Amino acid sequence: MPAADRKPEWVPSDPVGTFATSIRQGVEGGHDGLQASAGAEPPGGVPPPRRVSLGAEEYVNGVRAGDRVVLARAITLIESNAPAHQELAQEVLQGLLPFTGKAMRAGITGVPGAGKSTFIESLGCHLTASGHRVAVLAVDPSSSVTHGSILGDKTRMEKLSRDPLCFIRPSPSGGTLGGVARKTRESMLLCEAAGYDVVLIETMGVGQSEITVRSMVDFFLLLLITGAGDELQGIKKGVMELADLVVINKADGENRLRAEALRVDYTRALHYLAPATQGWSTPVQVCSALTGDGVPAVWECVERFRGITGAAGTLAARRNTQMLEWVHSMVEEHLHTRFYTEPRVQQILPEIERAVLGGSMTAATAVRQLLQAVEQRPERTSP
Repeated sequence: MPAADRKPEWVPSDPVGTFATSIRQGVEGGHDGLQASAGAEPPGGVPPPRRVSLGAEEYVNGVRAGDRVVLARAITLIESNAPAHQELAQEVLQGLLPFTGKAMRAGITGVPGAGKSTFIESLGCHLTASGHRVAVLAVDPSSSVTHGSILGDKTRMEKLSRDPLCFIRPSPSGGTLGGVARKTRESMLLCEAAGYDVVLIETMGVGQSEITVRSMVDFFLLLLITGAGDELQGIKKGVMELADLVVINKADGENRLRAEALRVDYTRALHYLAPATQGWSTPVQVCSALTGDGVPAVWECVERFRGITGAAGTLAARRNTQMLEWVHSMVEEHLHTRFYTEPRVQQILPEIERAVLGGSMTAATAVRQLLQAVEQRPERTSP
């Protein structure tokens, strides 16, 4: 059979084959990922049963009841790019908004290889053993080539993923800078409405650009390890000055003494930086996520932080500021989308891009012409 006439297999064996390509096109086109690609047929020609669609009220009631399946579907809904899904997602969020805001929101970042997933599993197991309900939002980097993500964080939290008091949701970054996904804020609100009183956000671990998470959490934890390079780099301006707690992980065995020495160095260095939170001095602690040593002390620090900043009103002020920052960031996102979907821009953009690449037009001139195309758009008149 000619390749052009061959239908894609229902279960693709080639990750970059026709089936995968058609799925990628479907996702970029805004479909919900539940439908098969055009022309694809399952073995035997019997299509699999489709999920029953839920309305806004069913989503709200399911999330409020702590239904993990409905919660997972609600997060999938808000992550969808389909316009119809976005409208429903906002209706669901509006219905759940009165039940949010009661959880402790903690962001956990660190250099690659610092053991973030192992640390979160150790911390999460400690919290659930103490009666907390924990939600983990793990952000996985997306490929710049295929736009796909492995989403394998659960495999590194095997014990925690089986805990009935924990909900783990890996999400692709989708190219979003700052170590978080585009819809992490909304996902966090859904988890709070579902009754989770601790929300942990694990960022990608990409370096000093990983600061967006600071704008959506109450407490920001920086995880480090010994021997990761020049320690002086860590105390320079960047993610270090945003941390409410610095934890040196893998402090076990022969590495314990090195971790303690590094703790002293960072404690001394932090005196030269302004505190990340008013009224709070950033401490440095050591722990071993592998053995659990020092992990309970980390959460004791978080609770102490919440007590101090809550009593002083600092925590409430931070959340108010974050809400306004969220509004402004969404305005920027919508303006960006509207600009590139403007018909006049789409019409002249290819020609302008060719001119820039050909060297006959500067980037500044290209921007000015694109903006003028939008400004000169004819206004709609009422009938």
